[in-house]
Amino acid sequence: MKESVLLGVIAWSCALAPAHAGAPSPAIPRKPVTFEFDVQPILTRFGCNSGPCHGKSRGQNGFALSLLGFDADFDYSSLIHESRGRRVLPAAPEHSMLLSKPAGQMPHGGGKRFEVGSPPYEMLRAWIRAGAPRTPADAPRIVRVITEPAGRRLAAKQGFQLRVIAEYSDGSRRDVTEGSAFQSNDTTVAAVAGEGIVRSGGLPGEAAIMARYMNNIAVCTVTIPLPGDVPDEAYRKLPRQNDIDELVWKKLPLLGILPSPPANEATFHRRAYLKAIGRLPTPAETQAFLADRSPDKRARLIDRLLERPEYADFWANKWADLIRPNPYRVGIKAVWNLDAWLRDSFRKNKPYDQFARELVAAQGSTWRHGATVIFRDRPDAVEIGASVSQLFLGVRLECAKCHHHPFEVWSQDDFFGFAAFFARVGHKGGLSPPISGGEEIIFTMNAGQLQHGRTGAAVAPKTLAGKSLTLGPDDDPREVLADWMTDKANPYFAKVMANRVWSELMGQGLVEPVDDIRATNPPSNGPLLDALADDFRRQGYDIKKLVRKIMLSHVFALSSRPTERNVSDLKNFSRYYRQRMRAEVLLDAVNDVLGTEESFAAMPAGSRAAQMWTHRASSIFLDTFGRPDPNQDPPCERKTESTTPQVLHLMNSPALNRKLSQDTARPAQLAASKKTSDNIVEELYLLAYGRLPSSDERATALEHLSRATLVNRRRAVEDLFWAILNTPEFYIVD
Repeated sequence: MKESVLLGVIAWSCALAPAHAGAPSPAIPRKPVTFEFDVQPILTRFGCNSGPCHGKSRGQNGFALSLLGFDADFDYSSLIHESRGRRVLPAAPEHSMLLSKPAGQMPHGGGKRFEVGSPPYEMLRAWIRAGAPRTPADAPRIVRVITEPAGRRLAAKQGFQLRVIAEYSDGSRRDVTEGSAFQSNDTTVAAVAGEGIVRSGGLPGEAAIMARYMNNIAVCTVTIPLPGDVPDEAYRKLPRQNDIDELVWKKLPLLGILPSPPANEATFHRRAYLKAIGRLPTPAETQAFLADRSPDKRARLIDRLLERPEYADFWANKWADLIRPNPYRVGIKAVWNLDAWLRDSFRKNKPYDQFARELVAAQGSTWRHGATVIFRDRPDAVEIGASVSQLFLGVRLECAKCHHHPFEVWSQDDFFGFAAFFARVGHKGGLSPPISGGEEIIFTMNAGQLQHGRTGAAVAPKTLAGKSLTLGPDDDPREVLADWMTDKANPYFAKVMANRVWSELMGQGLVEPVDDIRATNPPSNGPLLDALADDFRRQGYDIKKLVRKIMLSHVFALSSRPTERNVSDLKNFSRYYRQRMRAEVLLDAVNDVLGTEESFAAMPAGSRAAQMWTHRASSIFLDTFGRPDPNQDPPCERKTESTTPQVLHLMNSPALNRKLSQDTARPAQLAASKKTSDNIVEELYLLAYGRLPSSDERATALEHLSRATLVNRRRAVEDLFWAILNTPEFYIVD
């Protein structure tokens, strides 16, 4: 090996990043190449310990590594002691499998990863020649990693070198770019190569570039604005109803985006009904709102909607997706009881912190206290711990059950520490679901411990803030957890609920998925999410007040029609984002327009779909339009995209056709009435669209009806209803 190459490797392994301007950085003493400092980052960067390769549960071709290097002891043992030591040969480093396979000198399922003589090759060679040393116990620890720059604004098709700097416990800093792995959360906006070269695409937008080094993560935000200049005056003139508007408008200039104009009054009115209570306004309600000329009519409308009984059913139905279990697993009576508790909570507008506490610390009978059913559904501490962290903290800990979280800071210790809060949940009573599912009592035991999944050691309860707690027999761990969760200083609790409500009202979360808040999945507008969470806390976790605040913003009232300067915007709320109605809302809307009723098993006659307490009740319509599979474990995420089966169902469903042709349905009643064709067309448009028809629409509909004789007038009216129900304007919240 050439001396210059060896010197280059040593220089690379010990290189120091320049300190911040004006502040010299302490130097790290020259040290040998070691396993944790230098080798594991190379294995991570080149994907050797990734899921598709040796990091999967059973490894690859007899060689297993911990996923992304979360277990250094296991990885070191696999390299040094397994396979008769052939993977690492200090006496002849070049013949080590650790070098010859990734360098392409031996057959390798993962292909060639680097060249002979390249810096990674020489780093590994130097480590093997030195005897494959571990990192000394007293070596400086990594405190954090940062990216330089932390953010960058680019034009289309531009690029730059992203550097990763590790900061150590002794105050020193080191450039670790070569040993880091990179990933972009939106490669259409900006992609990143393995060496940290970031290059923007052809679309304007924002991307988060993740840099990972030894399970430490940093993020660089890359912004690509829309070409062309927008005068500052255009942003200053934008209406501001509250601080939501101010924070959205503050973000748009960074991307060169201008918002769409406001939606018209009829569109806003229909949108408000569907988003607040999940039902269409009646023609009389629409006409009264359009005739009202008072300046505060929108605020009064929202206040009325939030006091209507449909509000509780609509929002409880959303939460049922998150916690309602399969009745075949926990018993029918238990599921009904949980559903009743949910609806009662929203009828009372129960403060969200109280709502969460009653669920997390629930005790008592599953036949009398519905909140306890979540522990009947998930009796294992690790299952309920992962569910609670996702629901109420927006932290998906499930990955950390088996290995270090691939996109966050959470480790196995964090996972089992959090799950340990549920180690003393006691269960008394038998299970014999479905119909005779016996009563079960949930209580807190005086003792109980959770064993770590990897080490087998007893685990003390530990919050996600990193604080392990020692609890006495008189302390209820779940009450302690609820105290920490609902504390005003908690960085997660209010934020994830504010994001959920924003997503439901605006058609898109500030963070997507809504319950996956992490550094590598940043919000599209961080200051706005922080402001919503702060206001939610100050208002006593009042969900209705949060809904009202968002619905009264100018942003909520924007048109969904894109303009030249926001057509590519999908997450900055420069326009309203259209969504298909939820399955239950759409079925109720069809019945409201047709003047028909649905019949559901285990429900009283005349019940609406939004009032259903179980997904086990048969409904082809609801299944087609995306209600959760009853066999799927909560939380369930619904997809809002329209599908071909949905389109075909509206066009050809025998059940829908029977409703259209019923003698008691609205089409037949209107056809038999003395109303003029013009009156019928107006009523249909007000029912389905919440607006009057345009002159062209009116003329087309009247021409269709005019061709009908008295005999087939009913068929013509039915056809007109069928056509309207099959238009996107009907089943889309615009």
